Amino acid sequence: MLGFAVPQFGASARADLARYAASAESLGADSLWVGDRLLTAVHPSVGYAGQDTIPEQFRAALDPFIALAVVAAATSRVRLGSSVFVAPWYPPVQLGRQLTAIDVVSGGRLVPGFGIGWSPEEYSAAGAPFRTRGAQLDEVLDALERLWTMNPVEHDGKRWSIPSSWVDLKPIQQPRPPIYLGGFTPASLRRIGTRGDGWLPAVLVPGGVMPEFLATQRRTIDDAAREAGRDPAAIHTCVRINVAGGTPIDAVAEAVRTLADAGYPDVFVDLMYVATDTDDHLQWVESLLAAA
Repeated sequence: MLGFAVPQFGASARADLARYAASAESLGADSLWVGDRLLTAVHPSVGYAGQDTIPEQFRAALDPFIALAVVAAATSRVRLGSSVFVAPWYPPVQLGRQLTAIDVVSGGRLVPGFGIGWSPEEYSAAGAPFRTRGAQLDEVLDALERLWTMNPVEHDGKRWSIPSSWVDLKPIQQPRPPIYLGGFTPASLRRIGTRGDGWLPAVLVPGGVMPEFLATQRRTIDDAAREAGRDPAAIHTCVRINVAGGTPIDAVAEAVRTLADAGYPDVFVDLMYVATDTDDHLQWVESLLAAA
């Protein structure tokens, strides 16, 4: 299954998102995905992906919830994913309400992915503590579980509280939408094994498609799942392919085939660095679907 990140960042943030989504679905895309960037620090204390800087594309970003709502309205079949919502930025009641609404209006197509991000400046702007972000993610997931599966709902946590309340509107997907988690640290991988329904790893093209490395990470997930009494085979994997600027389409298509041959047939491609408008994105979508 082949999906795509929607035009959301940089010059692409001004793309015709509804036309893109409807056309990508018509061409045969299986899923469409959003990311989550709040702002871009002028003097970042932590850069992006191990670098000292942050890509200029992140200086313009469509809100991911609004983007998913537009995509949901413009399509009828594709899965609607996030890779990933930075969960500690959001109070769980508001987050749960937004995600429930997207699942309901899309007819049960939401694939929510969550993570903890990497930017101290974004956490500061969101009013969230940076150092305890892993624990905050766990608490958000606990609260979402209650919001989506219980009624009345009640939560008493370290950061957030929900007084006993009626929340009648529930997601279409029962008992709840699948919880996908990103991350590559040992703690993040163990969290996926103990409580995730899906894993969202990322690879870079060219040069970063290493199935053996993915297999090593997956073993950590599977070991944690077995220790928690869970079936590792029930944890799905969807690989994000980040395409570097100047990469030819053939190299991306080859990466899709390599991952499928290695046991990772469900992928989505992020074209942020190689496409700048709606037509650019759709040309890549059409070509990759034909080639892969």
